[in-house]
Amino acid sequence: MKNKADIGLIGLAVMGQNLVLNMADHGFAVAVYNRTTEKVDEFLAGEAKGKPIIGAHSIQELVASLQTPRRVMLMVKAGSAVDAVIEELSPLLEKGDIVIDGGNSFFKDTIRRQRYLEKRGLRFIGTGVSGGEEGARLGPSIMPGGSASAWSEIKHLFQAISAKVGPNNDTPCCDWVGSDGAGHFVKMVHNGIEYGDMQLISEAYFLMKTLLHMKPDGMASVFHEWNQGVLDSYLIQITAEILRKRDSATGNFLIDMILDKAGQKGTGVWTSQTALELGVPIPTLMESTVARAMSAQKKDRIAFSKQLGTPQATTERVTEEFIKFLHDALYAAKMICYAQGFQLMRAAATEYGWEFQYGSIAYLWRGGCIIRARFLERIKEAFDQQPDLTNLIQAPYFSATLLAAEQHLRNVICVATRSGIPVPAFSSALAYFDALRTEVLPANMVQAHRDYFGAHTYERIDKEGTFHTEWAK
Repeated sequence: MKNKADIGLIGLAVMGQNLVLNMADHGFAVAVYNRTTEKVDEFLAGEAKGKPIIGAHSIQELVASLQTPRRVMLMVKAGSAVDAVIEELSPLLEKGDIVIDGGNSFFKDTIRRQRYLEKRGLRFIGTGVSGGEEGARLGPSIMPGGSASAWSEIKHLFQAISAKVGPNNDTPCCDWVGSDGAGHFVKMVHNGIEYGDMQLISEAYFLMKTLLHMKPDGMASVFHEWNQGVLDSYLIQITAEILRKRDSATGNFLIDMILDKAGQKGTGVWTSQTALELGVPIPTLMESTVARAMSAQKKDRIAFSKQLGTPQATTERVTEEFIKFLHDALYAAKMICYAQGFQLMRAAATEYGWEFQYGSIAYLWRGGCIIRARFLERIKEAFDQQPDLTNLIQAPYFSATLLAAEQHLRNVICVATRSGIPVPAFSSALAYFDALRTEVLPANMVQAHRDYFGAHTYERIDKEGTFHTEWAK
């Protein structure tokens, strides 16, 4: 084992442990520390045994075990815990050392932390890490941003442990994203898209269950078949696996035993808040966040279903035609969902001075992460062909596919609405698509209202300038 470690890692929850094991498997010596030091000893005696992993029982001991320039990665809960560790760690470091935040931190916090540490002569990287526990162990998608000079010091390690894609399976799903909070911003948008993707899949599942009265194993077969084509993705794949799983206690399908309350850790909310601040419409991502909040209102939903009654869904025959409609509707809505996420990144790039390479970002998500999908190849191709593309929907493949699937998306939403089945993600995707290509929207009435009660003025279609009318007169 090396006398000095290549990198230190603080925070030995499952993600932290798996990243450490991944690094060790790729030949890097790693020093580890956890606030509960018993966890360090347990880790060293367990999965880390025999690997180039050095245990530390204090942050001072961790820092002393690192080669220079020191690289310390934090895998602790986002928020005040990150600031607390930085306050304890930074006085022990020297000029040029690197602090890496690998958690799901809010990008504005990352901007603030980089400025703070650079004033102390330290370098900072805020990096998104996606792929869950399995990705961390076998190869995640990594989205680093921050102090540009730090990239050359960490590039080899990050790209070695990341997922690999491409014809020869040798292109790392890791590259430099941009300055200060760019890495965590891209990870935030990834999670926002993930919310949308999951909600769309869940709505497709719910239509099969409620409208077609399909059994979980029958739905599993449909999702498995879909995963062989354009919808090929990690989320579609695991949907089929989830639907096949039996509950060991009851023998029922496990999906039918899971309470319909979805949790969230905040990245969907951050994505929605940031979009509102930047004035970017991302209705499908927002509705997916709202749907999770609605699911949490379980007691209220039970009470209202008793008071108001639950709409009785019409029974549709399971036909290949309707399944095809649902397939095409899901693919179209998925395209719109991703288009909204990339629109948000474009607006943020202008606001924060980031120079995003959108095709490269799509490729970072091609492997390792939760939203990895064949479809991302199409996004990369679109931006490679038109780097200044203002909206993915403008790209020839996307516009042609959406126009071909449009009626199927409408049909699915109409059937769901007639049956009282809520499909907020599907509906918002179609509304976005319709609004985006509508030359004249009813916002003139909204602006007239604003001018009437608040003298907010308005613009005219026939002359330049701003105008105000004394409406009451």
